[in-house]
Amino acid sequence: MAAPVDEPVAERLQKFLAACGYGSRREIDALVAAGRVVVNGKPAEPGSKVLPSDRITIDGKPCYTARAPDRTPRVIAVHKPADVVCTRRDPEQRPTIFDLLPSGVRRWIMVGRLDLTTSGVVLFTDDGELAHRLMHPSFHVPRHYAVRVLGDVDAAQLAAMRKGVEVDGEVLKFDALTARGGAGVNQWYECELHTGRNREVRRLWEQAGLVVSRLIRIRFGPIGLPRNVPAGRWYEVTGDALNELYALVGLEPPPAPPARREPRTAKRREGQARQQGRLARRTN
Repeated sequence: MAAPVDEPVAERLQKFLAACGYGSRREIDALVAAGRVVVNGKPAEPGSKVLPSDRITIDGKPCYTARAPDRTPRVIAVHKPADVVCTRRDPEQRPTIFDLLPSGVRRWIMVGRLDLTTSGVVLFTDDGELAHRLMHPSFHVPRHYAVRVLGDVDAAQLAAMRKGVEVDGEVLKFDALTARGGAGVNQWYECELHTGRNREVRRLWEQAGLVVSRLIRIRFGPIGLPRNVPAGRWYEVTGDALNELYALVGLEPPPAPPARREPRTAKRREGQARQQGRLARRTN
């Protein structure tokens, strides 16, 4: 008797396309709301479910939805310079962070954008579920910033920012706030928060009447920037750091990629060709 064949299980469209690398769930929600996603010839609806066999297009282009079981997700950490925008395309033709990324990935998903003048670590991945969880406030992923402030800061101001301050109808606060020294009116602080609201760090300091003269995100979750990664460069997150990132949001770590043979250099090929030539002459 033949073994029963497992029937494919329908999944929510947003989760399915995110796992296939077409963006975070939030990005796909926006595409669906704009009518840009079509399933089997009909505009997709929020909350609809799909099967791997369904025909899905985004902006009229077919989506590649076959998932290779041995495909290892990638995560990279980019050292964003100041004056680089965190968008795919900029109408003002300014340099964008996507110009700094490696090629060869179907679609990089940005995890936690930074404003124009803020520098520091920005994560990118082709794993939509990981991106969704890292950005969702319910997973409490910490972000750490180094802040240089112009002006004198007193203990009452620091206590208020730790406790919570109402700014533009929102209650904002730092999970942790530590003085890191400085000279004169230039004082450095390390701030930690997990919510990722728009310009949250700057708004908290500005409500106290202080000016942020420099802002750097030094860590996103467990991922920071080594000293050998200058502004404008990126590095691959692998090994224990990658496993820790997945564990932080309750996901199984991805399998290690298969070992790859190092490509032969021109010099090695030259040497091997000479050796083969000598062997050929000896045998003649």
